[in-house]
Amino acid sequence: MHKLTLIATALVGLSSLSAQAAEKIRFGLNWLPQAEMCGFYQAKATGLYDKAGLDVDIIPGGPDRNIPLIVASGELDLAMGSSFTTLNMVNQKIPAKTIAAYLQKDPQTLVAHADQGVKTLADLKGRPIMVAKFSQAEFWQFLKQKHGFSDSQLRPYTYSAAPFLNNPKAVQQGYITEDAMLLGKELPKPPVSILLADYGYQNYATTVFGMNSTLEKRKAAVAAFIDASRQGWEQCVQGDYTPALKATLVANPQHGEPLYHFKMKQMRELGLIDSGDAKKGGLGAMSDARWKAFFTTMAAAGVYPAKLDYKAAYTLDFVSAGPAAGKSGEK
Repeated sequence: MHKLTLIATALVGLSSLSAQAAEKIRFGLNWLPQAEMCGFYQAKATGLYDKAGLDVDIIPGGPDRNIPLIVASGELDLAMGSSFTTLNMVNQKIPAKTIAAYLQKDPQTLVAHADQGVKTLADLKGRPIMVAKFSQAEFWQFLKQKHGFSDSQLRPYTYSAAPFLNNPKAVQQGYITEDAMLLGKELPKPPVSILLADYGYQNYATTVFGMNSTLEKRKAAVAAFIDASRQGWEQCVQGDYTPALKATLVANPQHGEPLYHFKMKQMRELGLIDSGDAKKGGLGAMSDARWKAFFTTMAAAGVYPAKLDYKAAYTLDFVSAGPAAGKSGEK
């Protein structure tokens, strides 16, 4: 079916959804509730999902929840992931697709102390860097393939800030949405955060994915969820995100309001949400060109077989296509 025909059919289905009893959608987060999930909580708290004829449960993730496996088992209808999520699933012959991407820039960073001669990514070549095992199979492979980093630089990362704070020469992985606040408050000067997306790291983050069977059988409900989520994200970028903030803090009281505001400031000012493909296609947009570029890099790094059908890992049926890959990292 042609994409425009599919979308039109789905939108017609939205009106019938609203006229009937609300349809249940179980949406799983890939981590604990936080500001990087603003649009979903905004859509829930402001009634956007209700208006779309949906009864949405937002189910928190965590370190012990294998979200792709839970989606594959049918316990969740849709869930949050990244480009890696469905590429990994397709590589394991699990039929799933990414259908939207609400963070156009992955927040992943490398963090160094101030006054250590670090201003750009190139300044970190050859330096010891603390990277988690999980991340070594993802963004580290990009750094090796595209920027000449070496496994000899790797040092253990235990998700504790102490080794970094206690060593002025230390470098570790981080997130642009929290580095300056969580690490900076313990340091005499703010740390230097190198955002990998600004150096060609094209991983989509805060994506929505589902099993092919769900996407095919529940097209109208899935389209309704994506459209309402987009509206939620638009409110987070352009307006008052207080409803999402309050709902998030109820779900995860340890997050804290100051950190939430800081994260939103970073996401808005650095264009994490509305840059790249979203500039042309609207929030949540993706493009064939960017998926191809990302897969080509990861396949060259040995993360995936070169012959893997990477196009099976996503569909543009529920979002607009964005610009060419060469512009997808621009603000």
